[in-house]
Amino acid sequence: MSVLVFIETENNTLKRNAAEVASYGVALATLLNTSCKAIVFHATNPETLGQFGIKEVTLVSDAPTHFDAHAYAEIVAEHAQKNEFSQVVVSSSADAKYLAPILAVKLQAAYVPNVVNLPQSTTPLSYKRAAFTNKAFAYSEVLAANSVIGVSNNSFGVVEKNERCAVVPSSSASPSTKLEQLSIEKVTGIATIADADVVVSGGRGLKGPENWHLVEALADVLGAATACSKPVSDMGWRSHDEHVGQTGKPVSTNLYIAIGISGAIQHLAGVNSSKVKVVINNDPEAPFFKAADYGVVGDAFEVVPKLTQKLKEFKA
Repeated sequence: MSVLVFIETENNTLKRNAAEVASYGVALATLLNTSCKAIVFHATNPETLGQFGIKEVTLVSDAPTHFDAHAYAEIVAEHAQKNEFSQVVVSSSADAKYLAPILAVKLQAAYVPNVVNLPQSTTPLSYKRAAFTNKAFAYSEVLAANSVIGVSNNSFGVVEKNERCAVVPSSSASPSTKLEQLSIEKVTGIATIADADVVVSGGRGLKGPENWHLVEALADVLGAATACSKPVSDMGWRSHDEHVGQTGKPVSTNLYIAIGISGAIQHLAGVNSSKVKVVINNDPEAPFFKAADYGVVGDAFEVVPKLTQKLKEFKA
């Protein structure tokens, strides 16, 4: 019942979620009294996985350089079957959620997404999962011999082990791909929502795009990504790639700051898994206050500049 961890990369560098997924895989292997290894595509620094307890990582270099779920799933499945890995751990990123069901079919495995902790029992394996857009938990028993486990972002945490990690080149032949990469346009120089530990988000309470400097100044001090509510992107104040919520991008950050956002249920569904939620709103009846860990009832145009200044002083 050995464990294989699929590690994601971007620009040949391990993604931020690699640390948590590796930590989970090692902990799962310890619980099952077995070994844990990893597989990664096109990485320049795979040996750093040893920091999280991975002792051996297979490096796949002969594969499409762009993410191709079908091609990647074929390689991972072949590697898992060849080396008798029965448990495959992936993240809950958009790419992983695309790959995992394909991989599960190839391995004839159960797919358990949104897992938030180690199994509650091992005979059979029983996992606690986030359900209903993080508003409830479900418990799933795995009766299949093999399983693909999707770890919910920012749920398990990072455990450092500092092991020596051996890098083994893959012997798998690259499968054919039907995808053609034409171009990729990426934002540079600022934190992205997917990789940020902190997100500062603004809503209609900011009254117009000309006031977005309040969000940007606070985000700059915190090294945070900026985001917005759906009405803000619909009105064209901000681009749709910053829209967070059930119909936008979900966020699972350590800190989420909502400025002038009332907290519609669709927005809350996309940010519920953030560890600490802070709300700044002049309406004490705003629904977001019921979901927030900390709330400030006040005018954002007065509160946010003062908060930004205090943080600058604290950092200095």
